[in-house]
Amino acid sequence: MNLPLRHPSDWDGFAAQLPALLACGHAAWTHDVGVQSSLFGAQAELVSGAWAPPAGWDDLGRRVAMHADDTRYARLLAFARRLQREPALWSDVLDPERRRLQSLARQVDREIHKMHAFVRFREVADERAAGGRRHVAWFEPAHHILRAAAPFFVRRFAQHPWAILTPRGCLRWDGQRLSGAGPARREDAPPEDAGEALWLTYYRSIFNPARLKVAAMKKEMPVRYWAQMPETQLISELVRDAPAREGRMRDV
Repeated sequence: MNLPLRHPSDWDGFAAQLPALLACGHAAWTHDVGVQSSLFGAQAELVSGAWAPPAGWDDLGRRVAMHADDTRYARLLAFARRLQREPALWSDVLDPERRRLQSLARQVDREIHKMHAFVRFREVADERAAGGRRHVAWFEPAHHILRAAAPFFVRRFAQHPWAILTPRGCLRWDGQRLSGAGPARREDAPPEDAGEALWLTYYRSIFNPARLKVAAMKKEMPVRYWAQMPETQLISELVRDAPAREGRMRDV
């Protein structure tokens, strides 16, 4: 029986058990993971065994482990078994299961990029934070990407205490240390503030109706993110009024 993972994206925990799983040819992987509050916990204990993964396996597996697909670890185990029997399989870019794993990894990469782009902070009072203020954001990631996305926010907002709340777990930065916590609810996020109203005014003023391409906008900023971004409150209005605004611009 495989040991439970510390959290849904615990690739290190899975990789540590993989040699033993491969040594026991009939062993299956059960969907058993820990809570997201263990996001930055101790490393899993290594398990001995003969398994020499190809270059690139760790990178692929780490990204696939962040996907929300409940079969991701079973797929990785099945593919690793095939690699043991057929090492040349790693070079077969047309293999259906290899392509499936790469597709899962690309979906994770895109979600990390979207999180970097679409998280919106609101400033709130917090007596525990330096300066008595903290920036808090709500985001709904499709995959288990918090560990991978965290360094970006630490670098970009290193001087400001912040928290990112999600239904998959939370991140908190106090200016010195990053920590993880369990899932949050939408109502735990702060309401709209005065700074947000100012941002919406600015967003409306810079909107150029002549450059509006709705299909391209939805591709770059999928509709499922709209509820998490204050500026998207204006999209329906701006799209509706775009033809009239463009006409007025041409008349000037």
